[in-house]
Amino acid sequence: MRFDVLNLILGWTLIALTLPLVLCGLLTVWLDDWQLAMYSFAIPAGLSTLLGTLMLSLGTRTDTTERLRDREAFAAVALVWPIAVLIGALPFWLGGMFVGPFTPDALMIDILRGGVNSWFESMSGFTTTGATIISHSMSPNCIPGTTLDCIYAQPRGLLIWRSLTQWFGGMGIIMLGMMILSRVIGGGMALARAELTGPSLSRLRPKLKQTAIALWGLYITLTLLEFSLLYFTGAMDLFDSVNHALTTMPSGGFSTRDSSIGFYDSFLVESIIIIFMLLAGVNFTLLWFIREGDYKRAFGDEEFRNYLTYVLVAFSAIFIALIASGYSITNAFRDGLFQVVSFATSTGFTSSNYMDGSWPLVAHLILFILMVVGASAGSTSGGLKLLRIILAFKVAMRELVRIAQPRKVEQIRMNGEVVEQNQIGLIVGMLFVWVGLFFLSSLILAIFMPNDSFESVTMVVASSLGNTGPTLGDFGPSETWESMNSGALIVTSILMWFGRLELLTAVILMHPRTWRREKRVHSDRSAIALFRRLIEEKEERSSEDDSK
Repeated sequence: MRFDVLNLILGWTLIALTLPLVLCGLLTVWLDDWQLAMYSFAIPAGLSTLLGTLMLSLGTRTDTTERLRDREAFAAVALVWPIAVLIGALPFWLGGMFVGPFTPDALMIDILRGGVNSWFESMSGFTTTGATIISHSMSPNCIPGTTLDCIYAQPRGLLIWRSLTQWFGGMGIIMLGMMILSRVIGGGMALARAELTGPSLSRLRPKLKQTAIALWGLYITLTLLEFSLLYFTGAMDLFDSVNHALTTMPSGGFSTRDSSIGFYDSFLVESIIIIFMLLAGVNFTLLWFIREGDYKRAFGDEEFRNYLTYVLVAFSAIFIALIASGYSITNAFRDGLFQVVSFATSTGFTSSNYMDGSWPLVAHLILFILMVVGASAGSTSGGLKLLRIILAFKVAMRELVRIAQPRKVEQIRMNGEVVEQNQIGLIVGMLFVWVGLFFLSSLILAIFMPNDSFESVTMVVASSLGNTGPTLGDFGPSETWESMNSGALIVTSILMWFGRLELLTAVILMHPRTWRREKRVHSDRSAIALFRRLIEEKEERSSEDDSK
């Protein structure tokens, strides 16, 4: 492992985080007060700048920019998230969203629990999971029996930072970093491969930096468009419109209200958010093709057609189930469509309480399938991704055909092109890791949650791995995750990290060979090179003697 390369990538990431921290600090001075801004954002910004500068100045070499390999790229991508999450948690902890060192008369045990809560909230934000721990029992800003809406009672600057963690996490810190790192250090494609595990990476421009800029431009444009539409509905004020636009496009689901989108009870607001959730679940490459007017290439994509069909079939099934359960046609259409799109794209917004007993079991099972599968590869959504499920299904069908026709040779194709065998192996490996991790994590979480039901534990694991947020069971749309102890929160936050990295990148980080010392390998190669050079010199001398 070349640790100087890790220091370079992580150092630049820490310095890049300083900009949004300073921006939120200035907004906090305007919206709240300057003392809160100093506690919440000045300290984290200074710490991030200091650590980043030390990494760059003391931990790199003069030739570091030429030493990036896939091993360092995967390790850097995996490590960027917990470092960003740690810095991102400080505003919540120091600013008093949870009990922190500046909370008056706070006990040490409560301060430590507040640190865990802040870490969880930050991880849920950066991984776009959307699960929250903000509640009357956990936040000093909420007074039981007096504060009606606990999330809305938080300082405005902290809520904007909370939404920004999802907005930056949605497109990926690495995608933002590639615009910087592709100039500072080569190997932007290696970082992209690590961030987008599987067949989902496409160049839109000759250089990867230009591709990253194009995607971020599209991301910003869609965010601004949604903000404008939400604001002009009149149902949301300026503050709520900004926050919900920041958390829809990354398919994050953080809301400024305890009851999420259901608070507004507006069909127009729900319709706008449904449209942008659907867009967030589409491969951003296809959205770029649509922007460029290449509709044939976009709508001819096999995964895109399956995505629309998959959402439509799931909605139709839930719509029929709700009608059969006594729902009116209007409510079945409105609530069913919103929740199907929210779960399919792993956004996690809710418009109604689907766990209040009125939704039938079959509807819950469909939501669970949507939570696990997710939307398109190359989108901001979580889950296994529809592309991988389609290819895994094709592999299974091919093997079944081989049983009946052993001599038949059939290749796996996507959009008419043959999928390489290494990509198929990667997909099968990821599915196997997901299933294994799901069962192992359920066992571990059951130890930390002995009083919870089987459904609640397994649904929390699926929600964390799929980065969905609100789930089924006891942690549904009307409940936060406040009842979990610190151990359970740490376990679920790790699962969120695994899910955001699409498992394999995190698994690579934990493999011992990833951290094998570079010195020994380098010395071996140097010895071999020296031996070859001596042999060549000896042969040259021999040829000179023969010529004489």
